Amino acid sequence: MSEKTSSDAPVFDSLWAEIADIGHHTGTGGYRRFAWSDADLTLREWFRGCAAARSMDLEEDRNGNLWAWWLPNNWIGDPKGAFVTGSHLDSVPDGGAFDGPLGVVSAFSAVDLLRERGIEPSLPIAVVSFSDEEGARFGVACIGSQLTTGMLAPERALGLRDIDGITLAEALTRAGRDPHRLGPDSTLTDRVGVFVELHIEQGRALDLVDRPLALASAIWPHGRWEFDFTGEANHAGATRLIDRHDPMLAFAAAVQTARAEASACHAVATFGKVLVSPNGTNAIPSRVRAWLDARAADQPTLDALVARITAAAYADATVEGIDLAVHTESVTPIVDFPSELRTRLARALSHLGEIPVFPTAAGHDAGILSDRVPTAMLFVRNPTGVSHSPAEHADTADCHLGTVALADVMTAWVT
Repeated sequence: MSEKTSSDAPVFDSLWAEIADIGHHTGTGGYRRFAWSDADLTLREWFRGCAAARSMDLEEDRNGNLWAWWLPNNWIGDPKGAFVTGSHLDSVPDGGAFDGPLGVVSAFSAVDLLRERGIEPSLPIAVVSFSDEEGARFGVACIGSQLTTGMLAPERALGLRDIDGITLAEALTRAGRDPHRLGPDSTLTDRVGVFVELHIEQGRALDLVDRPLALASAIWPHGRWEFDFTGEANHAGATRLIDRHDPMLAFAAAVQTARAEASACHAVATFGKVLVSPNGTNAIPSRVRAWLDARAADQPTLDALVARITAAAYADATVEGIDLAVHTESVTPIVDFPSELRTRLARALSHLGEIPVFPTAAGHDAGILSDRVPTAMLFVRNPTGVSHSPAEHADTADCHLGTVALADVMTAWVT
């Protein structure tokens, strides 16, 4: 596969440089771009500037998703059947630079490349940035796209709270938005003809086969569950072991169970977020809240995995004399991307050589939209496989090639 870039490379590089410092934490080297934070609002203004610089119509929809529209000459009325591409701009705590923003920067760069080629589209083209994809602040992933498709009820979304107790409704109000506008977009299926999301690969499959690009076949089913272990606070030195009701012990056992059970069924399960009360060095905790992220190749395997982890956690809680409550925060079913659409994209990229196809265990807005509109995903190689970390990386040449590939797909669709 040729890895030559075009004159579009300086455009990508300049756009990338514009956002490099936004939300960057110098201490960790990661990014803290949480939904409706100052960093997020700054990125939204950057997106508006990108749209204005390209004379694209800017829209912020009722759920906070940003759309930049390129309408064909003499187009009358609302957009219909558009080629839509983009991703998200928010991050996980101390996440990497590429997860999300790569898709948005590549989308604007691809628009520039089409114009450089002198292409006048016959269909509308849109660049989109979905709001709060990571769910880092309010605990539920893909809030913007879930609200838009009707998968998440506005009433539930508005009541979600961040770690400081601020509700989404309050955050929206502080950001100058009307929280009462949240809700499904009835025009989605008319306006969007196809959504193609370019994203950094979250894994090493491409590096292992030495290819810079891939297409997605599916997204594993996945979900998040809150485990709330409640015991009794006491003195760490003066309380006999036999008199303790320590929720940390049951939580620790759950971590080990999750790893063992996931390994046994070729799945993944992770307790990655933990809140401990009162969180004192010399105090036995009164409460441990922990969030389980679990993913598997199919729904029955995922359901059985979570059931085994939950049952073991209840048993361990009983042994320790503590209480346990388990709440489902979100569950996303398996997504099988349409093979016909994937074939069409592969045909548009045939001049680049073989394009590998494989599933991903990471969730994306493309997966949420898949029930409503045709969707596809294009991955750019991640040589280390590290993601959701400051060490996340993609080579500049691969990023340039990803932009060219996106422009090639876009060209084939709208001409």
